[in-house]
Amino acid sequence: MSQQTLMYLIRHGATLQNEHRPVILQGNGIDGPLSPTGQKQANEVAEALVNKKIQAVYASPMKRAQQTAIQVAERHSLAVQTIPEIHEVDVGEWEGKTWIEIMENDRELYNAFMSDPTCAYRGGESFHDVLNRVQKQFDRLLQEHQGETIAVVAHNVVNRVYLASLLYGNLDKLRKILQANCCLNLIRQRNSVSEVVTMNSVQHLSQW
Repeated sequence: MSQQTLMYLIRHGATLQNEHRPVILQGNGIDGPLSPTGQKQANEVAEALVNKKIQAVYASPMKRAQQTAIQVAERHSLAVQTIPEIHEVDVGEWEGKTWIEIMENDRELYNAFMSDPTCAYRGGESFHDVLNRVQKQFDRLLQEHQGETIAVVAHNVVNRVYLASLLYGNLDKLRKILQANCCLNLIRQRNSVSEVVTMNSVQHLSQW
């Protein structure tokens, strides 16, 4: 059997913006901590991985990702290694707003954004911009840790663009991919080919 490399790709725990209804876009500009719910989720996802032989833990530099990753890393006596390039998408002028506000006040661009995956957030990045900076980082980690198991804590859009690229080879169906806070995705690489084994697993979370 060929050597395999495993990467647990995790979305960070919930923040107050994630829990707000409707959700508030925080992007890479709002860098707040986990909410109490998010802290509980981080603990639960860390417990779900406690018996896995994880050799390294990586995370986005944003507080919500770092706080989640610390919970995972501590259970394996590891330090969190930061990857600046996997920060959340830059949502530009839509930062701090809800989708309802955006739809009402910026309807033309909102409609374009929702129908065209190449369309960028106003003054921010497009999904393709995000993929261009994160894909090479995930691919690098899989190459550097051949035969090992690692965990990476990133973000909603970051995870979705990477998963879409693996599943479909493009971002056309990205909006069909869900990423709950502290969900688990399992990526396996064998013979230099990466595949999605598990996506958006939430059985370890008590809220489900």
